[in-house]
Amino acid sequence: MIQQILFSGERSSESSWFAEAIDALSLSEFPGWPDRFGDLLIEWNRNNIKRNIRVLSLFSGAGGLDIGFHDAGFKIVECNEIEKDFAATLSLNSLPDKRLDGYKVACIDINDYYPEVNNIDFIIGGPPCQTFSAAGARAAGVNGTDDDRGNLFRQYVRILDKLKPKGFLFENVYRIVGAQKGKPWKQIQDAFREVGYKLYWRIIDAADFGVPQFRERLIIVGIKEGTFQFPYPTHGPDSTDNRPYYSAAAAIKGVISKVPGSKVGGRHGYLLDNIPPGLNYSFYTDRMGHPTPHFGWRSKFSDYLYKADPNTPVRTIKAQGGQYTGPFHWENRTFTIEELKRLQTFPDSYMINGNRQKIIHQIGNSVPPQLARILALSIAQQVFGLPLPFKLKLLPESFELGFRTRKSKLTKIYAQKAANAIKKMGIDKPATKKIIKSKKEYFRLINNFVLEKSNQNTCWDYYFESEISNGNMYIQLWDKEKSKDAEYQYTVTPISNFKANSGIELITMKSFSISISSITAIWKYLESLVRIYYHKDDLVQLFGYYQYSNHYSIDLEYINKTLETDAFWKILKKITTMNIVGKILRISDISELYNAREKTLFTQFKKLKSLGFEIRNNNTNRQIEKGYFLIPYCFPSLNERSLQRLTEL
Repeated sequence: MIQQILFSGERSSESSWFAEAIDALSLSEFPGWPDRFGDLLIEWNRNNIKRNIRVLSLFSGAGGLDIGFHDAGFKIVECNEIEKDFAATLSLNSLPDKRLDGYKVACIDINDYYPEVNNIDFIIGGPPCQTFSAAGARAAGVNGTDDDRGNLFRQYVRILDKLKPKGFLFENVYRIVGAQKGKPWKQIQDAFREVGYKLYWRIIDAADFGVPQFRERLIIVGIKEGTFQFPYPTHGPDSTDNRPYYSAAAAIKGVISKVPGSKVGGRHGYLLDNIPPGLNYSFYTDRMGHPTPHFGWRSKFSDYLYKADPNTPVRTIKAQGGQYTGPFHWENRTFTIEELKRLQTFPDSYMINGNRQKIIHQIGNSVPPQLARILALSIAQQVFGLPLPFKLKLLPESFELGFRTRKSKLTKIYAQKAANAIKKMGIDKPATKKIIKSKKEYFRLINNFVLEKSNQNTCWDYYFESEISNGNMYIQLWDKEKSKDAEYQYTVTPISNFKANSGIELITMKSFSISISSITAIWKYLESLVRIYYHKDDLVQLFGYYQYSNHYSIDLEYINKTLETDAFWKILKKITTMNIVGKILRISDISELYNAREKTLFTQFKKLKSLGFEIRNNNTNRQIEKGYFLIPYCFPSLNERSLQRLTEL
């Protein structure tokens, strides 16, 4: 039936062809049906489309958009991509008999790119989106168009204005729409309109169009004449036949991998085993009801230790990430490259250049080809009047897609999954009040804010005595210069509702040292005890991520009154009052608040950063305006894994 519909040129009503196609290309026969879908489109276009619609591809990446438009019958004349690894991928696939046979690749900075091509009918592409990304927002807002990368759309507009095609498709992250109070979004729209294009845009989810991945993206279609409507989803609750999403398990069924997936190692790898499919690190939070929570709520990115659910699409595949960046396979391993290609709907035969990390970078940066095919077909039908092997039903402008509403309901679903898993594991909340421990230990404070255990007969910096009893933690610190009979110099007492999420009643720390590094040492020692006895991974998990939780303070008392006149100790005490912590403030305002010169503040901020306090400004985080500072926590939160330790103010 599918062959007859495709190759006869007949049209069926509405979008039923998709249903017939997917049924015919059943997963038992064709596990990677998007590949077959694309192959059938290529064959149909070869036999039925006689006109070349000439396309220029900008910011081409690994070719996700290009594959979709190629399969839908467009002729990609040339592409531009600055990254050499990405350009190498495009070149590999432009060889004879490959997917993009005859494709011309221009590996050059878009700012220096002046295409020498004629009669371009359409332009496609999406500039890099880091300046509007979630990572940028988490760091302290987004750079948006204040960053050179956020202005690359102007190069897109320059080339549009020069070549004057009939239309274009622009893809980017959905955060553009709301970033910086809508200023960049208005600039982008104005720039496209000024060169003569009417704009039609939507935020769509790739899973709605047959991609086994929830991936929200902004799509703008601009045309000089006529009107445009986006296509109806082919999958999910908004599709015309309520067709189920294409699941992760179905997508990777039967895939043959050259290199098998591996177990996740390191400090947190073992935690993955008990996380229910579909959940992430948040399974180990008190909010989810875990009896031994390792993490604070919303203290990590959503892809941290994220385990895919085989029965649904996966969450967005990221271009870059760390050791614990998911999605991970539901069998507690990494996905293979071949599986990731299926989850992004890259054809099995499509070659991607580079090692594993470079390949993942390219996959995660791409538009899923299956989404690109559906968008390209809608453009072929409406903008260029090309015949299709089926009728594509179009969304009314007033139709609201429901993926955001469905997403908002997931928290309850995840909570129930977590509760079921915890019940099945049979884990009871530990009786923390019964912990009675006392220790006497020697440590060295080494590079990257690490306490290394030592002993009295070897090299050591600090001697600790600690006691934990009935939820109370008591810590004392000495250095080599202070005998056991010395008076203590200062006390640190964190004040918070610890009991609610850890069982800790009270923490008291006393230092018999006035070495400034004793501050780092005493907090890092506390962190080690919290990790061992209270299952919190670090101090951030105990106190809460700064953007969501600020319900604590630090009582810093100087017994040695000379500390009150020292510049460093004065600033440290002021920071513990919490009135600037977690806020992005102008240094001049901090100077006025603390009655301190800006130069003095900057000097002491640098000293605090050298001790492991996280201090951010424009040099460490481009998202922060010049002259502004952010101190997320009033304790030293940096560790050997923190990228911020490598930056300078």
